Amino acid sequence: MSRPDPASFAATPFGLSWQGAGAVLAMTGVATALGLGIAARWGSSSVVLLYVPPVLAAAGLAGRWLALLAAVVGTLAFNFFFTEPYFTLLIRNPGDGVTVAMLLLVGLVTSHLVTSLRAQAELASFYASRNATIAGFAGRLLSCSNEAAIAEVAVAELARIFECHACIVSPVPEPHVIAATMGKDGFAPGDLAAAAQALSSGARAGRGIARGSLTDWQFHPVCASPGTANGEALAAAGLARDDGASPVAAEGTSLLGNLLDQVALALARARLESAGRENIMLRERDALRSALLGSIGNDIRPRLHGLATGLRKLQRAGQADAEVLHIMAGETARLNGLIDNLADLDLAQDQDPVIVGDLAIDLYRRTASKGGRQVHLTPKEFAVLAELARNLGRVLSHRYLLRAVWGPAHEDHVDYLRVAVSALRRKLSNGPDDVELIINEPAVGYRLTSNV
Repeated sequence: MSRPDPASFAATPFGLSWQGAGAVLAMTGVATALGLGIAARWGSSSVVLLYVPPVLAAAGLAGRWLALLAAVVGTLAFNFFFTEPYFTLLIRNPGDGVTVAMLLLVGLVTSHLVTSLRAQAELASFYASRNATIAGFAGRLLSCSNEAAIAEVAVAELARIFECHACIVSPVPEPHVIAATMGKDGFAPGDLAAAAQALSSGARAGRGIARGSLTDWQFHPVCASPGTANGEALAAAGLARDDGASPVAAEGTSLLGNLLDQVALALARARLESAGRENIMLRERDALRSALLGSIGNDIRPRLHGLATGLRKLQRAGQADAEVLHIMAGETARLNGLIDNLADLDLAQDQDPVIVGDLAIDLYRRTASKGGRQVHLTPKEFAVLAELARNLGRVLSHRYLLRAVWGPAHEDHVDYLRVAVSALRRKLSNGPDDVELIINEPAVGYRLTSNV
């Protein structure tokens, strides 16, 4: 999709061809014939207006230069047929001279205005089409739930819009193609090397970028911070043409940048959603483990204790085989020991405080201290801090924190979370020069920093 050049409106569809000139002469001839009929009956005072429509038609259909031609031919025709002396290009009456000059001036101004309006309409149509392309592209990306699906949609749309081959290269665990219009196996080492350069530098690489490039592909980084160069590259988008020419013209660079920004937002969203699902699975696993350990301690341990007591009574009464009783008592004691070890393991995991600088978060005792000083937190404030501490260094989305602390019914109440985080920052800070522990990721969520 190339941006229209206003200068191009000087000539389309006829330009300065013989067909265009013939059309101008034909329209001027019709206007002259009508003028001769009117002049014979009512005089020639209003005939001059008949030469304005050919100028408007030429400007609207053919462009500036044919409109100027129509203005000049119309002026000459009016002078030749309707000013004294007739059938000459001479002008005897000063009033007729003014009329002819005004006709020429009106033609010139009209042709310029109509052509400019047409240029603006074409530009508006271009930008509307471009915005529709970006909006449609973003809408199709929203329906994708994982990186592979996003890459497939992005490749198909980029190939359609720019009429070339396209691919998406992921940086982890090492640069590899995750989607391509021509298959994932048709890439030479030089192609992947150019993609790796774009991923590592956050700048374009490949065909037409650097001299001596051994690849036909031009790779553009898909950065985590859309609209900025040298950001964290989530992926690289490759474009290539069969004829070896540059796949993106200069006027298409801005559109490509906007489309890649949409891909970056979709990839970041998919990764955050994946991290959120992983956090939920970890919480559910921890809850299940705690429930199982609680069930073992509360349901199985008393029964084992009763069984051990019964075995001791049988041993004292001598009413059963002593060797069998001894074996059963040993197994019972071993099971009790295993249960105690499992319970102690679960408690030990929760009893170790999370340390961030001089901040200590005791998840087992539900306390927090800063520099050895106890910090009083409300239950909701501590719940938010505990979730961040369990996922130290990881970004937790607003919806995840709201669901974990306030419940599913409050996932959209971001103001609850902002109030709690503001209170935490105030209570955990020793002053304006203190390191900020809870980092805000704009429009995403919060994380408890581990770099203290």
